[in-house]
Amino acid sequence: MDTPIYDFLRRYNDADTARLHMPGHKGKPFLGCEPLDITEVHGADALYEADGIIARSETTATALFGSRRTLYSTEGSSQCIRAMLYLALTCRPNRTAPVIVAARNVHKAFVCAAALLDFEVVWLWPEGDSRSLCGCPVLAEALDKTLASLPAPPAAVYLTSPDYLGGMADIAAMSEVCHAHGTLLAVDNAHGAYLRFLSPSRHPLDLGADLCCDSAHKTLPVLTGGAYLHVSEHVPAGMAERAKAAMALFGSTSPSYLTMASLDLCNSYLAEGYPSRLADTVHRLSSLRETLTTRGWRVEDSDPLRLTVAAPAGLPGTALADRLRRRGVECEYADRDFLVLMATPENDPADFDRLLAALGENHAPYAPPTPLPLAKGVRACSIREALFAPQETVPAEKTLGRVCGAPTVACPPAIPIAVSGEVIGSEALALFRYYGVKTVDVLQ
Repeated sequence: MDTPIYDFLRRYNDADTARLHMPGHKGKPFLGCEPLDITEVHGADALYEADGIIARSETTATALFGSRRTLYSTEGSSQCIRAMLYLALTCRPNRTAPVIVAARNVHKAFVCAAALLDFEVVWLWPEGDSRSLCGCPVLAEALDKTLASLPAPPAAVYLTSPDYLGGMADIAAMSEVCHAHGTLLAVDNAHGAYLRFLSPSRHPLDLGADLCCDSAHKTLPVLTGGAYLHVSEHVPAGMAERAKAAMALFGSTSPSYLTMASLDLCNSYLAEGYPSRLADTVHRLSSLRETLTTRGWRVEDSDPLRLTVAAPAGLPGTALADRLRRRGVECEYADRDFLVLMATPENDPADFDRLLAALGENHAPYAPPTPLPLAKGVRACSIREALFAPQETVPAEKTLGRVCGAPTVACPPAIPIAVSGEVIGSEALALFRYYGVKTVDVLQ
């Protein structure tokens, strides 16, 4: 498998060139990786004007993911989210309304994009109360009703799948609804880059999504910040052609070559036996879920590389995380109700043995989380107006009736409890207390 970016970096380092250019470390090892950390020197191509080694590497990634075009990000899915929404808005047919329909469990990067791009959001809410801020399961029928109620097709429908607990939307059904109403489906697939390599594929692109972003670094052997923007074969060619300009609009002019090299090497990793290694890991995790269940733990349904354990009565997920930490196991996320662990083929069996030993047997009954209504704050102004308005930080318990300034999140996973421009009501206050939010930025 061709790895042009990595190969160039090796050749450049081996040439013993006098580095009279950026970066300032000049290739001298402080951390150890500096010899391969360069800037856009002659022959190194440029991420946002790629026509050389970067373009070749992205072409390989495009073939691996079966897209019309796959582009690299060194700034995570956050950059890709902004670019996806920009493309949906600027390439929308017949200049439909600057509206995005979105399930409420968006990452705060989506809210920031709404401020930058100044679009209106129509929120999709789960049926009934939610068990977690992280999830927002929406049925295709509900989406159909929402789209039918709008005066014009929105620029796109936006879903997060998998969500932070591993919940997966029915992308195939949702895409059918979107296309029937003449709109695009954009998916934040930050946690699911690997889904393409299951058999059969469960990647959003293969299930009908039009635009999609993957945080490669979350589930593939890629350095932190490495991500993909995928443009489907089914969208107009003009959208794919504008994708690089969309990424450039929101990206740094100094993208990390180390991160790009890791994306480049990942192409080879994916092409050379990865589906088999992935299948083995999925099988191992399936067996692990069964073992935990027999030991008295409640394991939630989730995407194949995640293990989501429901906290038993009297033992919150944060306490479970502390228990694991004392035994040399670090989880991905924990709150009062859930413990979330993420695995990949790079985890060896000893990691899972250590996890089982750390959790042990559970003899406490399962106590379902108290259903909490998500905060459907009344909109006082647009997201853009709120985020750019003068703000002050106040104690969370004193925010009733105030207008949210910056999106207020429980971090991680950066899902907003209150969105900029919304009046903070009693439901938001209850969620602030539940997730330990102490202060909130509100409009002055």
